[in-house]
Formats: sequence, C-alpha cells, structure tokens
Amino acid sequence: MAIISTLLRITGGLCLFLYGMKVLSDGIQQAAGDRMQRVLNFMTGNRFMAVLTGFAVTAIIQSSSATTVMVVSFVNAGLLTLTQSIGVIMGANIGTTVTAWIVSLVGFSLKLSELALPAVGIGFIFRIIKWKHQDLGDVILGFGLLFMGLDFLTKSMPALGNTFNVIAAVSNLGFVSSLIGAGAGLVMTLLIHSSSAATAIMLTMAFNGVVGYEMAAAMILGANIGTTIDAALAAIGTKTTAKQTALVHVLFNVIGTCWALPLLKPLLALVNLFTPGTLVPGLIHDPMITTHLAMLHTVFNVVNTLLFLPFVKPFAALVSFIIKEDKTRTAAPEHYRLVYYSSAIQDTPELNILRAEKEVRDMAGLVSSMYARFSGVLRTLRETEDKQAAVTSLTAELKQKEEYADEMREELTAFLMECAREQLNPRSERRVSQLVRVISDLEDMTDDCYSISMILERSVRKDHIFKGKEMGALVPYVNQVEDFLTLVRENLGRPSPEKIWEARELESAIDKARNKLRKLGRKRIEAGKDVKTELLFIDLVRRIEKLGDYCFDIAETIAG
Repeated sequence: MAIISTLLRITGGLCLFLYGMKVLSDGIQQAAGDRMQRVLNFMTGNRFMAVLTGFAVTAIIQSSSATTVMVVSFVNAGLLTLTQSIGVIMGANIGTTVTAWIVSLVGFSLKLSELALPAVGIGFIFRIIKWKHQDLGDVILGFGLLFMGLDFLTKSMPALGNTFNVIAAVSNLGFVSSLIGAGAGLVMTLLIHSSSAATAIMLTMAFNGVVGYEMAAAMILGANIGTTIDAALAAIGTKTTAKQTALVHVLFNVIGTCWALPLLKPLLALVNLFTPGTLVPGLIHDPMITTHLAMLHTVFNVVNTLLFLPFVKPFAALVSFIIKEDKTRTAAPEHYRLVYYSSAIQDTPELNILRAEKEVRDMAGLVSSMYARFSGVLRTLRETEDKQAAVTSLTAELKQKEEYADEMREELTAFLMECAREQLNPRSERRVSQLVRVISDLEDMTDDCYSISMILERSVRKDHIFKGKEMGALVPYVNQVEDFLTLVRENLGRPSPEKIWEARELESAIDKARNKLRKLGRKRIEAGKDVKTELLFIDLVRRIEKLGDYCFDIAETIAG
C-alpha cells in the first residue's frame, strides 16, 4: 500500500511538473510571440542561422518535440525546405537542454517548498490584475508549479529506493549497463512524451541516489531517441518532404546516441573537465551530479550537431534516398486538405499563425492564377478558331478552382479558430482576425473570377463577341486589376506605407477606368449598337472592378 501511495505522489508531482511547464511555455509565448516570429525568419538563412533558430525557439517554448512537430508541419506546408529543417532540428536538440539546466541549477540548490508557493501566489496575482504584463504572471506561475512538482518528485523518490534494487543490480555490467540505461530512458520518454520531463525525473533519481552517474547519463542519451516519436507521428499522412524531415530527427538522435554510448566514459570525462565541482562517489543528494548531467546533455547535443553540421546536404540526400518522392502524387490534388494537429497548435499557437499566413498566400496565388487564365483567354479570343471550346474549358477549369477555394476557406478558417481558442497576445489576436477577413475576401474573389468567365462564355454562346475597339479599351483595364492582384499577393505580410499608397493609386485608377468604360458602353448603345453585347460588356467591366475593390479591402485589412 505504501508503494502505491508513493507512486501516486510521484505521478501527481510529474503531472504538476508537466502542467507548470505548459503554463510557463504559454506565458513566454504570449509575451514573446512576435519576437519568435521574427526569429523564425532566420530559418531561411544559412545552416548556422537555422541552428540558432531551433535553439532559440525551443528554449522559449521549452519543448523540442513541439519545435520538431512544428518544423515537420512547416516543411509539409512549403515554408521550409528539407535542408533548412535539418539545422533547425539540430538547434532544437540543443535548446531542450535549457530545461535540464533550470532544474539542476535552481531545482536542487534551493528549498523548493520555500520558492514554489510564493511564485504561485505572485504569478496568480499578476495574472488576474488587468495590466499590460499579465503574461508575466503566467511565466511566474508556471515556474512555481514546475518547482512544486519537482519538490514532490524529490521528496517521494527516496521512498522507492528499495524498489529500484534491480537498477542497482545492472549498474555494474559495463557497456550492457549503458544499453539498459538508454533503453530505460527511451521507454520513459515514450511514455511521458516529453524529453524535458523525462530528463527532470532522471536528474531527480540521480540526486536521490536511485541510479548512479553513468546509468543516469545513459538514460539521458536514451531520452534523446524517445523524443523523436512526436515528429514521427506528426509526419503520418503528410508529404514526402515532411516524412523525410521526421526521419532526419530520428536518424540524428539515433546515430548520435549510437556513437555516444560506446564512448560514454570518455564523454563523461570531458564533461567533468568542463563542469566545476567534483563528484563524490556514493554521496546521496550531491547537487553536483545534477549539474554534471545537465552539462552532459548539452555537450552531447552540441558535439553531435558539430559532427553533422558540415554534412547537411549529404544528410539530406541520404534521407531523400531512404524515403523517395512518390511519383504518383505529383499531380495537383483535386481537394484541399490542411493537415494539422490540435496538440501542436496548443504547444505553439503563436507560431502556427505563420503556417496560416503561408496558406493564405497560396490562396492569393490561386486567385491570381484564375484571373490570369481568364485574361489570357480574353486577349486571344478574337483570334481563336474554336471560341466555344476555349471558353467552355475556361469555365470548367475556374469552376474546379472555385470549389477548391471554398474548401481552402473552410479548412483555413477552422485552423485559425483553433489557434484563436488558445491564449494569444493582442497583436496575434488581431492578426488572426485579419487573416480570417482576408480569406473571406479571397474566396469571394474566386467566385467573381468564375462569374466573369461565365459572362465571357455567355457572350460567345450567344454570339455577342466584343469588337476590336471594345477589346482594345478593355485590355489595359484588365491589366490594371492583374497588377493589383500581384501587389496584394506579394504584400500579404506587413506592407510598407509605400505599398499602401500604391494600392490607393491603383484603386483610384481602376475606378476611373471603370467609369470611362461604362460611359463608352452606354454611348455605343445610344449609337444603335447591339444592346445585349454592350450590356454584357458593362457587366464584365463592373465585375472586374469588383475584384479591384476586394484587392483594396485586403490591402487596408492587412495594414490594420
């Protein structure tokens, strides 16, 4: 009964630790979400910038699993290339060691009970006060809960000392002991789904003398393999490049552990050289053992990164050889599907807005392609022999793309609403609202592109073909709207004041051209020209001008 009670206390302490880590991560994300998005811009730089990016993001969100799942998602969406993702994954492995340092330097050096409860109280007060630094309350509260959970673990672990005799029995078997330790660390991490939490438990076990220094070190190396499970799960059902990215994470950590385990003693000697303080063999509650293990975690991941960094391109070629591109999936999909996982969004809600922005840019590209297809047919219509076949093909193609855009609107809006359910900082909340409005406008634009193709088809079917003079006046007008679409698509991020001014100029020019063309159509009706042809011409002018209105609305929306 006593063992069951102790196990329940350990479970409660672990859950409190994990919850504190989540509250801490959410608070830091809300406080620094915009900065993290700027940090992510380094992903497109060289491999060293990619490593720094992975380190910075993981250190902020306190989860290498969340970072790698996000990277797999970004590669699947086309935000990152396979080569860029390798550096980010390497940096994420280094960034995850920050948790071990926090636990080792603070968790076992201070009386946690005296530190945790005041932090919970102060954090809760900061959180409920209506002021601009509410996010700081989540950070302090998260630290308090994290250390409270660690305190429960530290106090409960010695009670299980007798139950871990089996570990002591296999601690002196040389390399076999290292393999057993690595296996135990792997299983523990798979069960908890957090290498940071698993590492904290291992530090606690070593601090309480449940496991020795070398066994704890081997367990930490095994945890590096266990943490790859989340990236592997996230890659299920994704594109080939995303699967290759997940394999990068698995191979990087597995190969690293494979070379480190046989060289564990020299590696520990190197760690002891770097780490101040001397370990006392057999001493229980030696605070230096946790510092040495945290240093081991860092040294291993840094050395492993340095070994792989010069071979990023051959590494990418290797995973591309193992997981080959699926030739049967080269054609564009008929239906849109945005693959995402709610757990990933909950871990990194601020960062997933970047994923949505990329998808919105793709949707703007879809609108541009539809309009460009229409304008191409319009310009060459008079010289086309089979006009009916040309406009019928155009209408069918735009109908399919319009339905695809409807699916994009549904999926992207659901994705953004999932992000909005989490606690975001005010700027990110505004960005989500902006993107939802932009998505709605873009989908309406696809409807209008399809509508103008139907007007063109009706004019051909009823033999109301526009004359050469009408087409000569219409083409520059069509080009103006096409330029506006290009401007909007290229500035869906945060446009400069110059681009906003350019948008206003284009809107004004399109309005003037519309008025001129409508007057031209009415004059031809008064002159006795075919009424149905001229009404179709005026209707086409009006619909095209509406696309310009949507462009200006989007420009104003993203400018705030």
